[in-house]
Amino acid sequence: MNPGKRMHAGAIVLLAMVAWFLPAPDGLNHTQANKSRFIARHVNLRLDPVRRTVRLLKGEAEKSDDEIVGELKKQKEPLEARQVRRIRNQLALAESGAAEQELELLGVDAWRLFIIFIATIAMILADVMPIFVCALGALAVSILTGVLTYQEGFSGFSNSTIILIVVAFAIARGVVRSGLGKRIAYLVISKFGGSTLGLGYSLAVTDSLIAPAFPSNTARSGVLFPVAESVARSAGSVPEDGTRNKLGAYLMMNSIAGLSISSSLWMTAMAANPLGVELAKGIDPEIDISFATWFLASSLPALLALAVVPYLLYRFFPPEVTRTPGAPQAAKSELKKMGPVSRHEWIMAATFVVLVACWALSTVLGINRTVIALGGLFVLMATRVITMQDIRGSNGPATFVWFAALFTLSSYLDKFGFMEWIGSQIGGAIDGWPAAVVYVVLLLSYVLIHYFFVSQTAHMVAVFPIFLTVGLAAGIPGTMLAMMLLLATNFFSALTPQASSANVIFAGSGYLTAAEIYKNGGYVTLINTTIFGLVGTAWVWLVFEVFLS
Repeated sequence: MNPGKRMHAGAIVLLAMVAWFLPAPDGLNHTQANKSRFIARHVNLRLDPVRRTVRLLKGEAEKSDDEIVGELKKQKEPLEARQVRRIRNQLALAESGAAEQELELLGVDAWRLFIIFIATIAMILADVMPIFVCALGALAVSILTGVLTYQEGFSGFSNSTIILIVVAFAIARGVVRSGLGKRIAYLVISKFGGSTLGLGYSLAVTDSLIAPAFPSNTARSGVLFPVAESVARSAGSVPEDGTRNKLGAYLMMNSIAGLSISSSLWMTAMAANPLGVELAKGIDPEIDISFATWFLASSLPALLALAVVPYLLYRFFPPEVTRTPGAPQAAKSELKKMGPVSRHEWIMAATFVVLVACWALSTVLGINRTVIALGGLFVLMATRVITMQDIRGSNGPATFVWFAALFTLSSYLDKFGFMEWIGSQIGGAIDGWPAAVVYVVLLLSYVLIHYFFVSQTAHMVAVFPIFLTVGLAAGIPGTMLAMMLLLATNFFSALTPQASSANVIFAGSGYLTAAEIYKNGGYVTLINTTIFGLVGTAWVWLVFEVFLS
């Protein structure tokens, strides 16, 4: 570590140590999430079902225990009436002030977890150490200081989405190793290989076209990454030999940016979208967003962003190779040299098509996407398309560790009530402001807060209801505000390497550094926020308040 980085690291650690011994903000003691943690400890139940039950008890206090059980069953939470009764009693105890001392201790945990998290992000931004080392250190400190238990600290390593990412890395290696990736790359280059910008647009448009059938942007990243990697390697842009900036870095960053737009275009393109629609309707029954009205409202800003972002990214993160006029013909010649499709290519292609189809139909089939991916990986390994050496040579294992660690910290910031407290602080600060000002503050704050989240869905669940409630109280049209916040849940996904699980496969490819993603992801998010905030706000208001009123 050079002297400059040592100085940065020392300053970050010193500030973190000072903040560690400061008293936690008083409001952290009284968050609903903090009370849920108190209750979960005393009724010996998992935190997640307790949080859902507390939310129902707070919102529908007049309902009986049996009625609450019925509501929980709709959310697939099988609690019994006696358990709901115990939760209700403990909630009354927490709100009476009798549990104040324990709630204060829980608030200290939330504060200290925030300090660990923000210090880790600062270390990554300052490029003090690799993101893998920073994440490992943060997790170790969290557990050793007692802020997280062992079970809580390692919970991210069993998350199915994170496992899916590792499997996607392995499958991507199979696409390359079998030769199918090279064949697809040459086909793409033969059609769009006249310029790097053309390749960027082709990947972004392809992503947008397949998005409505994929309720997971992570699954789509597993489709796009092998193609982007193969195109880059075929053009001589390889991370291992220092040529990543030739072409590959732009394609990887463009894919991250494209996913942030395609996920906003369709209601079914990301799991948080329909969930957010349901949450909004629960807060205000007048808010009614369907698949068709979502597409109508999102189409203008999303398509405009799709046209603008790849070009602007091309300007401020330019590839070294911009024009390849001889590439299309050269690609056709290479396709002839490759000859007929090999056995491994057929197996890889068939497995890939089945994986894509099953991912798209996973909800209908009732099969977890990670299980589908594991089945595909088994087929590829059983037929020797992929070997253990390929898996060891991929970036999947290292990425799995750092992403699981950051996911854990972010998840527990939400579960410990820190994000709820941030949201309530914003709501209290802007109370009484003009509706237009409140709208701008809510939208920008909603985007910026995502620096502290790994999961888009976790962000939406934790912050969206608070911001929507604050906006409704300020007189902002409910459907417009709900739609814009849900669009933001997607268009801010390029903000950081961990802002979306869809980013991780590109972030771990070797073509991009963490600092480059933070910098260019910030630019992309600024462009998206400008387009959606200005054009999108006007268009969404027209759609819901004029055309469909």
